[in-house]
Amino acid sequence: MVTDWPEGPGLLPSARRLAQAVAAASNGRIRIKVSASGAVVRPFETFDAVQAGVADMFHSHIGYFEKRSPAFHLFSGVPFGFTANELFAWVHFGGGQALWDELSGQFDIKPLLCSSTGAQMGGWFRNEITSTEGLKGLRYRMAEPGAEVFRRLGATVVLLPGADIVRALKSGAIDACEWLGPWLDTAMGLHQAARFYYYPAWHEPGTALTLGINRAVWESLELADRRLIEVAAASEYAISLAEFNTNNARALRDLQQEGVVNLRQFPPAMLKTFAEISKDVVAQTGSGDPLSGKIYRSYTEFRALIRGWSDVAEGAYLRLRPVG
Repeated sequence: MVTDWPEGPGLLPSARRLAQAVAAASNGRIRIKVSASGAVVRPFETFDAVQAGVADMFHSHIGYFEKRSPAFHLFSGVPFGFTANELFAWVHFGGGQALWDELSGQFDIKPLLCSSTGAQMGGWFRNEITSTEGLKGLRYRMAEPGAEVFRRLGATVVLLPGADIVRALKSGAIDACEWLGPWLDTAMGLHQAARFYYYPAWHEPGTALTLGINRAVWESLELADRRLIEVAAASEYAISLAEFNTNNARALRDLQQEGVVNLRQFPPAMLKTFAEISKDVVAQTGSGDPLSGKIYRSYTEFRALIRGWSDVAEGAYLRLRPVG
């Protein structure tokens, strides 16, 4: 397994935990060797390596490979899209997996949801941002398709590997960035490079990570072993989500107690503008070909369905829950 994750908490350990679960459940018959980013292939080349058979599988953010198909973003995270629970529901019970199989099959890859970072944060800024005017000329590290929203508002957007973000922010090569959430952001040292920390993560409200398996390798497995890997991946999705939620809560508490970082919510007017632009940006992910359009329609139809439940279930409860 090749990954796009450097050594550190959260991401690479999730890939390794998945490998350990598969080995244990198969009584050691299936052993997966997990490599950190750059150890076997360069960052962002994991998809190509698995498609070509250089590696058997990857653990990555499927949106990194949007040049293959922008519709991949719909299976990871898009602006004002699914929460982690909603995405899991669409893929497993709303028809998403079959569509994802069809899309990824064009590249000889079998995809599975395998990890979740849950809700993220809006990003780190060296200076306070009070309106969309402050985004003009801003050099921002951000992944697509949220990056396109900022680009349309005048920002210069770049995509850097995780290991390069802090150095770029400290040196002034970039003015702002988003990564994940309080846990991994502080572990990386972003709180030492910028002082304004914004929420919510309108651009990635429930980001999922992907286990991509070379199709020839997948088809060589017995049906029971395929099912074993599917169950292990689904289990790791739930486990990683719980881990991120717990550690993000602790890290956010620590940041607030230290009082050095300025926690800010994006002003309502900015969020409204982000939402308006996002409608067109997300629609573009499904405009490339008939299959992408089919995936986009499934996504939007399920989003309308699940929102009806989310708003009166957890959403309503969270708005009413007393503090303390």
